[in-house]
Amino acid sequence: MTTTPRDLLIVTMDMPAGRPVERGDLSLALAGAELIDLLRAGVVTIRRDRIVAGERPDMAEPSSAEPVAGEPSSDEPASDTPVSSEPASGETAEDARPEAVPAASGGALDDTLLAEAAASVSSIGPDEPVGEWLWQHGRGLAATYLAAFEAEGQLVREGHRRWGLFRSSQMVLVDSPARRRAANRWAADEPVLAALATAIGVRDKRTHDSPEVNDPAAGAVLAAVTDALAELADERQRRARKLDDAAVTNYRRGY
Repeated sequence: MTTTPRDLLIVTMDMPAGRPVERGDLSLALAGAELIDLLRAGVVTIRRDRIVAGERPDMAEPSSAEPVAGEPSSDEPASDTPVSSEPASGETAEDARPEAVPAASGGALDDTLLAEAAASVSSIGPDEPVGEWLWQHGRGLAATYLAAFEAEGQLVREGHRRWGLFRSSQMVLVDSPARRRAANRWAADEPVLAALATAIGVRDKRTHDSPEVNDPAAGAVLAAVTDALAELADERQRRARKLDDAAVTNYRRGY
C-alpha cells in the first residue's frame, strides 16, 4: 500500500548518513503527510487553517501500534533522536524522469496507520487548528511507523562490528515493492513528497523549476508543518541556551 507518510519515511531512511533527520521533525512531517492523504481521501477538509472532519470511508481496523497523542509541552517536545539508516550515536514529471507513483487516495485507508489517523481526526473537536492536530497526533509518530515497518518485515536489523571488538546493529530497509514505489515517486519529484522532504532537510530547497503544490488545502497543511518545525527548532535552541547558561554558572561556582 502506497501512502505519503510511508513514502516519506522510506525516502528519509534512504538518504545518505550526512543528512540525518531529527525524530521530532520527522514525526511532525509524517502527521502532515497523513493529513494530506486524508484530504485526498475525502475524510477531512480544511477551512481557514482548521480541520473539518467529513464522512469516513470504510477503513481497516486500527492496529495495536503504540498510540500517539498528547501535545508536546515546552518541557518535552517531540523526540530529537536523528533518524537514518545509519546507527544512532547514543533514525508534472518530465519525460526524462521515471513515471510518478500516484499519491495516496481513498484506497489508502486500507492502511492501518492511516486508518488510525482518520480515527484521530474523527475524535477531535469542531474546527481543530491544523497545527494543534499535528502536535497532538504527531507525538511519537516516527517511532510508530518504524515499529510498523519492522513488524511488516520492511526493516531488518543488520549486525556489524564496531572497533573490531563489539557488535551492534542498525535497522535497514529491505528491497521491496514499497521501497521501489517510493523511489519512483521521489525521482518523479512529486510535489507533496518533495515539499515535506525539503521541510525536514532531506533535500535542498526547491527551485523555481520544481512542481508546485496547487491544492490550497494541502498547501495549508504544508504551511502548518513548516510552522511547527520552526517552533520545535526554537525550543531546541532555548534548551541549548539554558544548558550553556547552566554550564557557565557551574563553572563560575567552581563546579
